[in-house]
Amino acid sequence: MHFPASPNAMRAFRYTLSASAVAMLLAGCGGGDDNTPASSQQAAQTVTCADMSGKTVPAASIGLATGGASVTSATVVKATDAGNSNGEYCKVIGKITPAASAAAGTPDINFELNLPTAWNGKAVQMGGGGYNGTVVTGTTAVSFAPGSVPLAQGYATFGSDSGHTGNSATADFALNEAAINNFGFEHLKKTHDTAFALIKQFYAKSPDKSYFAGASTGGREGMTVVERFASDYDGVIANAPALNFSGVRLQGVKIGQAAYGTPGGYINTAKQKLILKTVLDNCDADDGATDGIVSNVAACRAKASTITAALRCPSGADTGDSCLSDAQLGTVAAIQDDLVLPYQLAYGVNRHQGYNILQGADFSGGLGLGTSATLLSPPTVAANGYLYAQGDGYLKYFVTKNPSLDSLHFDLNNPGQYQQRLVDLSATVGAMNPDISAYRSRGGKLIILHGLADEVISPNVTIAYYNAQVAKDGQSAVDSYIRFYNVPGMGHGDGTFVPAWDAMTALDKWVTQGTAPDVLVGTDTVTATSGRSRPLCRYPTYPRYKGSGSINVADSYACTAP
Repeated sequence: MHFPASPNAMRAFRYTLSASAVAMLLAGCGGGDDNTPASSQQAAQTVTCADMSGKTVPAASIGLATGGASVTSATVVKATDAGNSNGEYCKVIGKITPAASAAAGTPDINFELNLPTAWNGKAVQMGGGGYNGTVVTGTTAVSFAPGSVPLAQGYATFGSDSGHTGNSATADFALNEAAINNFGFEHLKKTHDTAFALIKQFYAKSPDKSYFAGASTGGREGMTVVERFASDYDGVIANAPALNFSGVRLQGVKIGQAAYGTPGGYINTAKQKLILKTVLDNCDADDGATDGIVSNVAACRAKASTITAALRCPSGADTGDSCLSDAQLGTVAAIQDDLVLPYQLAYGVNRHQGYNILQGADFSGGLGLGTSATLLSPPTVAANGYLYAQGDGYLKYFVTKNPSLDSLHFDLNNPGQYQQRLVDLSATVGAMNPDISAYRSRGGKLIILHGLADEVISPNVTIAYYNAQVAKDGQSAVDSYIRFYNVPGMGHGDGTFVPAWDAMTALDKWVTQGTAPDVLVGTDTVTATSGRSRPLCRYPTYPRYKGSGSINVADSYACTAP
């Protein structure tokens, strides 16, 4: 058989092969999809990218109730197109409509699917951030893993807006109950099944391996698919997962009440920076290297009372930016201490573990405590802090459906008529189910990474969840399918050390070759310290300087138990 000589002619030729020619090629090469019966291979015929426009997926092919899905556009993105570093791919845009039985006003789920010309036979569903509301394109790196761009590595990638259109920091979409259900978990299954149906239409076969990757909300989504849709995924990367979503929001309200509901409780930017400096003065060297990173968090936590005493104004009253008043230390405690509720949320959870503000987490940045002592109405992230602004919106739109609610006076311990609502929401939006045995049984692999200086999603929640798995199943069993990494100095995508690491390669080797990742290496992407490296150590170890060699090279550190 004669093959066209030019790459473009070859590509057009491949897209227009007859079914019999496909069968001849497969037979002659000894190839084919091991997961597809021979009769299906012989009937297989690939289609062009343009052919994908107008394709549909029937509701019966989607595992949760929908009205089906349709492709609204399909465009070839060439390898030479400006701004594209992912190689040639077919960009598919579409929507999943609500079921006929859905309530009026239920929004569509908008999605993007990218089908690379040089496909590796695998697919990655990519998670979102915040409240989502914009389509996850699937064309960028895995969140909090800037060394890993799945589409460029040959994966078919896809993501959605989670079932509503809006600002990722705005909770008003939650006035629609169906939108809450989609945001919580339903969009994940609906988008997965739609994408897989379209992948099969394009390549004439299903993916050999199915992965999920995301951070923050995307990390929660990753843990959600582990807990709810285990059979759909071979491997998951869940970075900084917002496991206890309700707990995060309620602790944010607690912090706002301390900062703005208590006279003098607000901590200004200068004092926010003072907290971090005092922590570094006391704890930076505990890992053997003075490098602006608190690595030995356990040792630093033992110094919490000393650090608090060093921060306190002698009289307890506010005497300026060189110290914190007792009211301001009360706000620190609201951040540092666990939120403990006198009632249980879903899965028996009544606690949200606090933040490492006295162990190196920096609350002076854009996702910190805000810049204004004046409480705006509604609170904003920039003025009044991320955690409080988000907690306020959660109470107004998710919980009470009352945009005029005064969250400063909402009684977290005695929510009255809203207690059951809080319980129900924590089951819908969150990933605290301790039973992930189905995922383990199907051979799924899970990589979790969390920065120890995270100021948005507390790493201590993830640590507690992991420790509970070990206590329940034993370390050996957990090691067979979970790898958990803590990153000193890393905040919520920011911080003093933000590593690039190849998350997808680590996961794929584990799934396809059985090579479980151990110590990884992260290369710093922070501008001031770009290029330095550190080992990414498996919990509970941390990177400790060996005492010789450059402090900017990973080989100079050993992963050490605290």
